[in-house]
Amino acid sequence: MANSARHAALPACGESARNSALRQGVRTLAAGVLGLVIAVRADGATAQDAAAGGRKALLCQACHGLDGLARIPGAPHLAGQVQEYLVMAMRDYKSGARKNDMMTVVMRQLSEADIDDLAAYYAGLNSAPKDGRQQ
Repeated sequence: MANSARHAALPACGESARNSALRQGVRTLAAGVLGLVIAVRADGATAQDAAAGGRKALLCQACHGLDGLARIPGAPHLAGQVQEYLVMAMRDYKSGARKNDMMTVVMRQLSEADIDDLAAYYAGLNSAPKDGRQQ
C-alpha cells in the first residue's frame, strides 16, 4: 500500500475514528448519488420534459387534442393515461409492432426523447372534459 493511501484512511489530528469513517461514508454516498443522477440524465429515460411534450403535441392535436381529449371517433383520449403505457404504445407504433397508418407516420418522426416528453405531457393532463364531451 502506498504511503498516501495508508495515511488517507487515518483520522485527521483531533478527529475520532468514528467521525472520520462517517465523513468518508458521506463522501462515498455523495459520489454514488451524483453518479446516479448523471447516469439517469445521460440515459434520458427519466428526464422527461412535459413542457416540451406540450409543444410537440401540436402534431397530435387534430386527433387527440392539445388537452388530450380525442377530437375524432376512434381516437383514444390520452389525458391522464399512465405514462409508461403511453411510452410503450408510441414505441410500438414507431417500430411497427402496433398497427395504425397515421400513428406510424407520426411516430417515425419522433425521437425517443420526444416520445418520453409527449407521454409526460399527456399523463399530466386532467382527463375530465371541460365541455361535457363523453370520454
